[in-house]
Amino acid sequence: MLEKINQDDNSLKDKVVCINRVAKVVKGGKRFSFSAVVVVGNGNGQVGMGKGKAAEVPEAIRKAVENAKKNMFVFPLRNNTIPHEVIGHYGAEDVLLKPAAEGTGIIAGGAVRSVMEMAGIQNILSKCLGSGNPFNVVKAALAGLKNLRSREMVREMRKQSEITV
Repeated sequence: MLEKINQDDNSLKDKVVCINRVAKVVKGGKRFSFSAVVVVGNGNGQVGMGKGKAAEVPEAIRKAVENAKKNMFVFPLRNNTIPHEVIGHYGAEDVLLKPAAEGTGIIAGGAVRSVMEMAGIQNILSKCLGSGNPFNVVKAALAGLKNLRSREMVREMRKQSEITV
């Protein structure tokens, strides 16, 4: 499950989820800086999320992409959907992810849709419960994907637990 992911792979795609302008009020006025949230994936069960902050938008996006490549992980896919229903939690946000039949498409809000497209999931139903903050929504969706287990993984865990009992 915890395989080493090649960060320099050219098959990785990235998508900017949101860009936020923040202002620091100083004696001479306001100093503006930007933060960017980016999702990176290979379209085949590998995905990661990163956040970057800088004085300029392109630099914030570049930092976010580098951060996302460092935070990539692998999750199980089955027939272009997820193996089972799962709820991801992060902060005040809960994201419900349900597998869908072939041809359904990605039924999801903007931030969750970006995660699913980069991850390579083509058929899924989702619902965001709680906060509407894109950063929290993406983190909750990724938490849900991290909790996915394939049949083989469950079978292996059950075999090990029988032996130890």
